[in-house]
Amino acid sequence: MERSCEPHEQRHCIARPAASSLTHNRGQYMSFPVHTIESAPDQSKESLRALQSAFGFIPNIAGAIATSPVLIKSLTGLFGNVHGGTFSEPQIQTVLLTNAVTNSCSYAVAFHTFLALKEGIPADDVQAIRERRAPRDPKFGALSTLARTLIEKRGRLDDQDVKTFIGAGFTQDNLLEVIAVVSASTITNYAGSVTNPALEAQFAPHAWKP
Repeated sequence: MERSCEPHEQRHCIARPAASSLTHNRGQYMSFPVHTIESAPDQSKESLRALQSAFGFIPNIAGAIATSPVLIKSLTGLFGNVHGGTFSEPQIQTVLLTNAVTNSCSYAVAFHTFLALKEGIPADDVQAIRERRAPRDPKFGALSTLARTLIEKRGRLDDQDVKTFIGAGFTQDNLLEVIAVVSASTITNYAGSVTNPALEAQFAPHAWKP
C-alpha cells in the first residue's frame, strides 16, 4: 500500500494500492474466456450454433459474449431482425463498419472491414469509413453519415440530418431501421472493447486502432 498525501494531511488521507497492484488486479478481472459451443453456458449454446451456421465458424467476439446468455441471445435476436430487414447486405455492412469505427472497437472494425469487402463494397469506400470519412457512393455515404451522427448525437438528430438522409432516396422507415442496426452493433462494439478478443487470422490484415 502507498499514500499520496503529505504528513500534515494524514488525518484525511486514505491509503491506496500501489500502481503495480492495481495493474495486476485489472489484468486479472479483465480476462474473458472465448467460448466454444462445448464450453459455453447451456443457455448460450443455441445462439452460438446459429452464428456458426451463419458464418461457418464462431467469431471470437461471439465466443466472448457467450459468457452472458442474456447478451448473446439479445445479439442474435437483433441481428436476425436486422439481416431480415429492407437493407441489402452491403448497406448493412456500411452501417456496421461505421458504428465500429465511431465506437472505436478495434475487433469490430477489422471484422466488418473483412465482411464489407466480401460483400463487394469498393475498397476506397471501406477505407474512407475506416478513416471516419463518408464513402463516395451516395447511398452508402448517407447511411454512414446517419449512423455516425446517431451515435455522436446520442440519437438527437436535427431536421437537417433527417432531410439529408431522406434526400438520398431513403424513407422514414429506413431511418428508424438504421437505429435497429446501430442498436445491434452497440452490443458487439461495447462487448468487444470490454472483452478484447484476439483477431482471427483472416481478420488480422484489417487490424485497426483508434
